[in-house]
Amino acid sequence: MKKYRRPHDEQIERAVLVQVIPVGQSPEEAADSLAELERLADTAGVIVAGHVTQRRKHPTPQFLVGEGKLPEIQLSCRAANANLIITDNELTPVQVNNLDQSLGIHVIDRTELILQIFARRASSATAKAQVELAQLEYLVSRIPVSRKQQRFQGGIGMRGPGESPLQLRNDPIRKRIKELKGKLKTLRSRGQRTREKQRWPTVSLVGYTNAGKSTLLNALSRADAYVDDRLFATLDVKTRQIYLGEDRLALLSDTVGFIRHLPHGLVASFRSTLDVAVESDLLLLVLDASDPHVEDHLAVVRETLCDIEADAVPVLLVLNKMDVVGADARESLRQMFPTAVSVSARSGRGLPGLKNAMRRSLEANGAYLAPVPPPIPPWEA
Repeated sequence: MKKYRRPHDEQIERAVLVQVIPVGQSPEEAADSLAELERLADTAGVIVAGHVTQRRKHPTPQFLVGEGKLPEIQLSCRAANANLIITDNELTPVQVNNLDQSLGIHVIDRTELILQIFARRASSATAKAQVELAQLEYLVSRIPVSRKQQRFQGGIGMRGPGESPLQLRNDPIRKRIKELKGKLKTLRSRGQRTREKQRWPTVSLVGYTNAGKSTLLNALSRADAYVDDRLFATLDVKTRQIYLGEDRLALLSDTVGFIRHLPHGLVASFRSTLDVAVESDLLLLVLDASDPHVEDHLAVVRETLCDIEADAVPVLLVLNKMDVVGADARESLRQMFPTAVSVSARSGRGLPGLKNAMRRSLEANGAYLAPVPPPIPPWEA
């Protein structure tokens, strides 16, 4: 197969999205996943120029797609003047190498795309360390291995039978990984000690990415947390004090959003950040009520909470963006989530009721709530 050459102008990244739909995945679920991948690409500053999908019983171990699908991908890249391929499915190192060689174009998967977004969005020292750790752990398993690599001969001063060039290349990466894990462990212990000294109960905002958690934090606390209508706008934990009425205060923390197929290495790297949710007295699980896949998003969030061992923390379900939901849809959502609190963080609708529900939930769960030192700010009353 003739290799496709990249365009001369590589300043602008134009991508063709590739998706293999396995048996058991519904067309609706596959379409939603592909649309989400397009939003991820937009967040990373990539222009999506086309899509190629294939339904297969199983992805092929060599190319992910069937070998006969490669010419179609190549033609789509040529027609769209694309210099990047992004797969919705996770790729093995062998598949990445084979696709690169067959198509002559850079190939990444959803996991690598998410890592790149996190690398761009990280601002604090903790977030940067967490992202670097996830990237290095991803990279160390994907350094190509040549069959022709020979081990250095053993001898005086050499370890055992010798080391391969692959080991020599990996050693600096593994050393850096060890350093980052030690640094994050220290930061995690420091954060835990700080939380133990807190006077007020803690509440954490969790939910699917772009559900409106940062907007809700701003609305409840009059804060100025960064808000963007893109995925993963928040990577760093932001904590603000909020007044819940009846002389009660609490600390409200915003956390990184969840997403389907969130890389396990990324979840592990962000444990020092996600510990805020694990050690909270209450979780506000925020859902985008206007999203047609709200039930799927709830399932993803609950699964991720189990992964980080936060599933035992009391949860208050919050349906956000209800101001853009029609009357019929609102009624359907109320029947679907009868215990949820309906709000609009943007307009402020439902926020007093949410604060009351938070206060009642914290009191019912035995969380200590200290009285507010007088006087109470007028806008809080």
